[in-house]
Parts: sequence; structure tokens; C-alpha cells
Amino acid sequence: MMAEVLHSLDPRPGGVYVDGTLGGAGHARAVQERIGPDGLLIGIDQDPDAIQNARRVLENGPAGVRLFQDNFVALPRILSELGIPAVDGIFLDLGLSFHQIRESGRGFSFQHDEPLDMRMDPSAETTAREIVNRESAAELTRIFKVYGEERHARRVARRIVETRRRSAIDTTGQLADLVRDAIPGGHRPDTRIHPATRVFMALRIRVNRELERIGTFMAQVAENDGAVLLNGGRLCILAFHSLEDRIVKHALKSMAADCACPPGFPQCVCGQMPFMRILTRKPLRPGPDETAANPMARSTRLRAAEKR
Repeated sequence: MMAEVLHSLDPRPGGVYVDGTLGGAGHARAVQERIGPDGLLIGIDQDPDAIQNARRVLENGPAGVRLFQDNFVALPRILSELGIPAVDGIFLDLGLSFHQIRESGRGFSFQHDEPLDMRMDPSAETTAREIVNRESAAELTRIFKVYGEERHARRVARRIVETRRRSAIDTTGQLADLVRDAIPGGHRPDTRIHPATRVFMALRIRVNRELERIGTFMAQVAENDGAVLLNGGRLCILAFHSLEDRIVKHALKSMAADCACPPGFPQCVCGQMPFMRILTRKPLRPGPDETAANPMARSTRLRAAEKR
């Protein structure tokens, strides 16, 4: 959704913009071209491969760039280190990059048989293998149900516990086959989505604390009435999961509200003033051409808001 992102973020010459999830640096490069030689792009990603790629793509580009291997929740600290109080725009793409899926070797996909890792930051402590082989059936059920919205969460969790009693589950191929066997109809050839898709997504979200971190970030944006953004600054977020999108949606709605009093109060006593203007009444979605070219984009939702 390159065109939609650029339209919503509206990067302008000389501005300071943040790409908090560099990935393949495609969006970052497009922003760089818009802001020109007097602008500054701050690029953040917790994956060292993304930082290495961004150096190749961005450091000889048309605008200044500062790169940080970290999670986007570190943005307030990073801005403080740079002596920048607020920026003109922030962009987050909460999905996986093509590199992570196809070439990282960290088990984000069941398309290749790889170690069951799923860490975006390879230095993080917990891997998907540890969760699958350590957590109780009840906790695995919760993970698959809450993070993956998997209907057969309990059945899959029980099968995992039964299997690991005999031997550890070490690879994506082992887990994908196990899930396929556990889910009714999992071996049907006409199944549009692989039966293990939701389980893999749930594990990735749990390993990388993705919902926790987007919640933390949105709270940081809300602190001091959006002080991290300059007046007129824009926040654009691409979400690929309904739970992520729900967090973003409700946070932006709260920032744009002119009253935080409980429903039914006879009059407002909170004194809240809205400090964000929502630009996307409904989330923007990819068009049919984009989803045909990239089926992974079919669940994408873009939301944007502007600091008042």
C-alpha cells in the first residue's frame, strides 16, 4: 500500500520522519525521496538484517538518515538521544518482511523446514521452540485462541503436549504437520489457508510481544497530548491482525475524543481536549491488484491520524 501510505503520511521537504519498522526499507526509501536533502529519516528495526539492508538502501539516499537496531517502543529515548523533541511523522508496518519469511531461517513460515525460532530480534530470550515445548496445555490454548483466534486451539495444544512427551518439537515442519493432523479437515486439498497459519501467527505474536508493544507505543503517543509529534504531524500504522488493528483504532479514537467521562455522566467533568484528528474514518485496504500480486496483503489495514 505504498501510495496510500505516502498519501496519509504526506512527507514534506525538510521534515523529520520516523520509520519504526524498516523491514525491506521500501517505505523508508520513498519517504527519503520526498523529504529531500534537508530532511531527516530516523529508521528503527529490531532485526539486525533489516538494519544491514537499510544501510545499503538508505545511507547514500537523498536525505539524511539515522538507523537504530531497537523496537519502536524505544522511540522517545531515541529522540532524546538525538536532541529532537518531536517529529513530523511516524510510520509503522506491523507485519513481517519478505526477508523474514523467506530468507531469515528463523522459522516464521512453514514454507521451509527451519528451526522453530520466530524471534525478530535474534538476541531476545524466548523462542517459539521454548514456548511449544515448555508451556502447559492451558497456556498454549490461551496463546492460540487469544493471539491466533484459532477455533481448535485446545485440540492443537493437547496434540502438542502429547507429541513432546515422546520427543521435542524442534522445527517448523514438525509443528505444521502436527497442527494439520490435529485440526479436522486439515488434510483437505481445497483448504485455502494452511491449517497451521493461525498457530504460527499466534506464536510469533507471543514470542515478540507484539500486542504488548503496540499498546505501549500508542500510550507513548498519547502521553502529554501527543508531544512526540509536532502540530500537524501524522501517525500512520499498517496492521495485519485484527487485534493489532483494534488496539490502534481504540487508541486513536481516545486521542480524538473531546470527553473521557464514563457514559451516562450528566455533564463532562474530565476537561479532556482532543489532540488528534483521525484521517481514516474506516481503515484503508489494499485493492484487488495488490492482493492478487501479494496475497499476504489481503488482511492489511491502514489507519492514520494528524496531531492538532
